[in-house]
Amino acid sequence: MTICQTFTAQLFRVADLIHEALLDDIPTTKRDMYYKDVQLFRSQSTVDRLVDDLAATFQLSRADLNVRASSKGLICGSGLFIHLKSGDVLDISDSEASLIPQAEDIERFQVGEDLAWVLLVEKEAVFQTLCRLRFAIHEALPGPGLIMTGKGYPDVATRQLVRTLSDNLPAHVPIIALVDGDAYGIDILSVYKHGSTRMQHENEHLAAARIEWLGLWASELSSLGIDKEALLPITKHDEKKARSMLKRRWLPAQWRRELQHMLFSRRKAEIEVLGAVRASRDADPVLGRDRPAVGGQAGIPLVRYLVAKICAACADPDHELL
Repeated sequence: MTICQTFTAQLFRVADLIHEALLDDIPTTKRDMYYKDVQLFRSQSTVDRLVDDLAATFQLSRADLNVRASSKGLICGSGLFIHLKSGDVLDISDSEASLIPQAEDIERFQVGEDLAWVLLVEKEAVFQTLCRLRFAIHEALPGPGLIMTGKGYPDVATRQLVRTLSDNLPAHVPIIALVDGDAYGIDILSVYKHGSTRMQHENEHLAAARIEWLGLWASELSSLGIDKEALLPITKHDEKKARSMLKRRWLPAQWRRELQHMLFSRRKAEIEVLGAVRASRDADPVLGRDRPAVGGQAGIPLVRYLVAKICAACADPDHELL
């Protein structure tokens, strides 16, 4: 088949599978659709793109088409109960990760009055570390919190939960994000805060504008005692992504400066570089020399960094991070 014929066949096959899901009233996923005709679709991205294009064309959400994205986001913490339509109640644990359910399966939320903060984490490995340390109920923090990850670019279920919390939590509860200080980390932050380009027709219901960028910032590394040589050099893909993002007219000035800093230094700041921070409080201007020790985890740079940033955000919720 020619390229045009292949595209037409793929489009009609996706439309047929959506029609089948609607008639049978049985939700399907993009993954299921792909495996029903692997030879025709060739890649999962083909199905993803066609489903989103059809939804945008008809000004519908994917849920209206009875198509669900497979859940991948995780959450841990304290002070949140998710009541499902099945009658089950998901009690979020501060030490074990729970899969974030689809919005269509959720009846209502119950949030504890003492919930003090919400942290979005780009990387699953960092999320699992914080979960294992029970960071959500850390004694040095101003109160219990929630920690979530979309494992990189977030899925729809994760974004819907973040948006729901954004709309309903009091203004004094900060929603903050920890992402890599590079172009891809900032782009992931942008998806949470402003929405994605591919799903522009649903951004009104998915974007959470109150999210603030807690870190990691490339511009703060020298003050943390991290040597430039500890950073990874940027790749051609990093540079291309950064220059592409700088063309976005709405890009916040602070984000723009961080991208320019990355291009100028030719280095990128990944979260893991916090391991290069010296354990001494005297070398830690973010935490502060006079701040008391952070429990039994005082020697963990990631914990010290997050405690200082979250405490600052909770103390002054009107203060803009980035």
